[in-house]
Amino acid sequence: MRVIARVNKYVTNPIQRRWAPYLPYCAVVEHTGRKSGKGYRTPVMALVDGGTLTVMLNYGAGADWVRNTVAAGSAGILHRGRRYRLIDPVVVPADSAELPAVVREGVTTGRSALYGRLVWEPDARTV
Repeated sequence: MRVIARVNKYVTNPIQRRWAPYLPYCAVVEHTGRKSGKGYRTPVMALVDGGTLTVMLNYGAGADWVRNTVAAGSAGILHRGRRYRLIDPVVVPADSAELPAVVREGVTTGRSALYGRLVWEPDARTV
């Protein structure tokens, strides 16, 4: 699985960053490295529903972008051409009651999701 993650990081993600901010079930997470302070943009499959963001963590909670986002307590989100601020992100079990029902359905044991509230940033430039 780590081989696929590395291919995605260096080959697939740069391509997906171009179109992910415009698609319904995709988003780009803008986060800052915990140690480097460098800015990163990571495309993800996301569900935006009622002012919340849910991302299934296919590579687990140990992925760099997840650790950066949780450590910072927020991240920028580009979704459907709009810029949001993700606040209070937490990693929860994928069968958690706080997640939308569509996410909980068909979840296999041991999976987790990143979940947090979204605030629209009307003054920020759109994508």
